[in-house]
Amino acid sequence: MRLFRRARMLAAFLIGLLLVQLVNACSAGPQAGDRTRLTIATVNNGDMVVMQDLSSHFEADNPDIELRWVVLEENILRQRTTTDVASQGGQFDVLTIGSYETPIWARRGWLRSLDGLPAEYDVDDLIDPIRTGLSYEDNLYAVPFYGESSMLYYRTDLFDKAGITVPPNPTYAQVGEWASQVHDPTNGVYGICLRGKPGWGENMAFLTTLVNTFGGRWFDMDWQPTIDSPEWQNAVNYYVDVMNQYGPPGASSNGFNENLALFSTGKCGMWIDATVAAGLLSNPEQSQVADRLGFARAPVESYPNGSNWLWSWALAIPATSQSPEAAERFVAWATSKEYVQLVADEYGWVSVPPGTRTSTYENPDYQAAAPFAATVLTSIQSADITNPSPLPTPYKGVQYVDIPEFQAIGTQVGQRMASALTNQVSVDQAIAQSQTVAERFMRHTGYIE
Repeated sequence: MRLFRRARMLAAFLIGLLLVQLVNACSAGPQAGDRTRLTIATVNNGDMVVMQDLSSHFEADNPDIELRWVVLEENILRQRTTTDVASQGGQFDVLTIGSYETPIWARRGWLRSLDGLPAEYDVDDLIDPIRTGLSYEDNLYAVPFYGESSMLYYRTDLFDKAGITVPPNPTYAQVGEWASQVHDPTNGVYGICLRGKPGWGENMAFLTTLVNTFGGRWFDMDWQPTIDSPEWQNAVNYYVDVMNQYGPPGASSNGFNENLALFSTGKCGMWIDATVAAGLLSNPEQSQVADRLGFARAPVESYPNGSNWLWSWALAIPATSQSPEAAERFVAWATSKEYVQLVADEYGWVSVPPGTRTSTYENPDYQAAAPFAATVLTSIQSADITNPSPLPTPYKGVQYVDIPEFQAIGTQVGQRMASALTNQVSVDQAIAQSQTVAERFMRHTGYIE
């Protein structure tokens, strides 16, 4: 009887304890004990991994704040954050978003203005094209964690062996020829690596710049899609041909991170992608080709303006954040001059977030550690979002179109281009299907009749 009573008392105690835990879990909200919990959504790129690693410094200086990280692959991050802000879900206090989303989301009231940052943050130190891309009606709605354009990377040892001299401003005709000369799959080296993973910010980021420099555009001045044009046809044929002949197997699964891994381990003769990779590839602790790295401006075809993109991964605070003051403290810290210095102290100057602050590029320590700095800064400053094509456009953006619908259109088209890359459909079929998809979206949303 006594044993039964003890068992019943223990059961009652455990049930009571469980109820207390459930009540506490349901009432915790944004607080973790006496600390404010910030949930941060970010992309799994190398610089963001560094930010997460160094965030213990922020928590030490701000003991009233606890950080919770949600680190996602690029396409998934975009889907999750877009769904959350559009539905007012309130899952996140800090979002990693780009130059494309920021003005669109700000216009819809989804983001908090960051014009109240303290004077010591020095907003005027932010590189102007990057700052402008993160503003709406002259108000700043996101702060840049890193900024980028695009550039050509190549293996100097392979190019020297082949007798190739790379000019400061190469052409795509030259790139195709060089790829054939350094392609050596028997020894695990592929002539060129390019993005193939479908997505508006993955394969279509590169392909849009390729279309631009081949003289094409996404839409005419009446918002009629122009994918079924000779310029698109020529650009996509070039892309598919060079990748099928000289690219790595499984290229349709490769985005930025996958190609970074391939190039850094010596498997690519060339790679055209974001300038942010320069610091990663120049770091001997992260790259096996750091001592054999060459770089030049992004290649061009007939039109130079749209060949190098302009992008920033930035930190923003959604309007639904329950802890906006704490969130602003974090985004100011993670994009400050002091954070740049912290990365330099912990990882070396070559690893600091590029493309955000003029003071970084004026720093002699950074100039000495980053021989690519001048090329990166020139690429960012020369990117022209207002004239991406030789033909007039009703939109802004080099590797994207600044309308909300582009996210869906670009991803759908990206899937067709990946199918052409894997020879599931012909280039002609991919072009025709993409034109149909774009027309359907534009008609459904009222841009065209």
